[in-house]
Amino acid sequence: MGKVIKVLVVFGTRPEAIKMAPLIRELALYPGRIDCRVAVTAQHREMLDQVLQLFNIHPHYDLDIMQSGQNLFEVTERALAGLEKVISQERPDLVLVHGDTTTTFVAALAAFYLQAPVGHVEAGLRTRNKYSPFPEEINRHLTAVIADLHFAPTVTARDNLLKEGVGREKVFVTGNTVIDALLSTVKSDYNFNNAVLDSINYSHRILLVTTHRRENLGAPLKSVYEALRTIVDSYPDVEIVFPVHKNPAVINAAREKLRELPRVHLIDPLDYEPFVNLMRHCFLVLTDSGGLQEEAPALGKPVLVLREVTERPEAVWSGTVRIIGTSRERVVAEVRRLLDDQQHYQQMAEAVNPYGDGQASRRIAQAILYYFGYVAKPPDEYCTVER
Repeated sequence: MGKVIKVLVVFGTRPEAIKMAPLIRELALYPGRIDCRVAVTAQHREMLDQVLQLFNIHPHYDLDIMQSGQNLFEVTERALAGLEKVISQERPDLVLVHGDTTTTFVAALAAFYLQAPVGHVEAGLRTRNKYSPFPEEINRHLTAVIADLHFAPTVTARDNLLKEGVGREKVFVTGNTVIDALLSTVKSDYNFNNAVLDSINYSHRILLVTTHRRENLGAPLKSVYEALRTIVDSYPDVEIVFPVHKNPAVINAAREKLRELPRVHLIDPLDYEPFVNLMRHCFLVLTDSGGLQEEAPALGKPVLVLREVTERPEAVWSGTVRIIGTSRERVVAEVRRLLDDQQHYQQMAEAVNPYGDGQASRRIAQAILYYFGYVAKPPDEYCTVER
């Protein structure tokens, strides 16, 4: 006790940056106790930079590893080599990683090779299907094997870790930092300053769509987009806003099925701030994303998940998220039900969000102080929805 704790926060993608930003801000509140350093791999470049700018994060290290057409082997190789140098130079007391990206696993592996303790934020999410989501599910498992501290967002995530043999004293239920970020970013008077978004009739029912999962590329995505065509043709008061992922397979399929349809807006990916403020205005969300399953319920928006399984079952149990897969018939039926059945819509919209109260970053910081002997008691646990 008394030593300044050097914490190295490592991330590489936009979702990681969003979820780590409030934690970086929280750790800065403990000068003399915690020295927070930030390293980014830039596994994603442009989308990562948008978040760094929004949250005013200035990394101490930027590996800038992204290359056009990169594959998982190349990302892994470049990140591992770069992080070896960073961790060797910094010699941190704790390396903090987030979630389930290739950067997450590689940073944990590099820390292990250099015998630096690892803290895993958003630990314990599981589908038990090694290829769905791919490669995220295995990244989560491998990181958990290495981690010394596990910051589980929910009781369910904690229980997953306990079943895998993680010691109870190493797991802290904190809520999800994504809610911390969301609540600090959504504004009632937000101005988009975007020609397309400013032109939309927000008295219409807005369906917000995102798709990007590798396992959905090809026929599954085309099936989803055909369902969207059917919906917009059937409901004159429905508009679809679709920030299209930059993967050419997504762009080409979206253009083939949805381009030039009335009230369908295919737009470039949005920065985090306008995106979450757009979500505040939408009627419902259709997505194969993981993070949106956590964020949208906090804003009272029903979520239809375009996957067969989710590692975030708590929102399904609470009733605000529904897993519907990608078949055209199922997507059409589930969207129609929300559009036509007001009671069903309200049940989903008003269900309790199980993922956080905006205090996850505080709990993680307190857990770190507890682990290193600065405080006598662990933080209070976040109470979550259980089946």
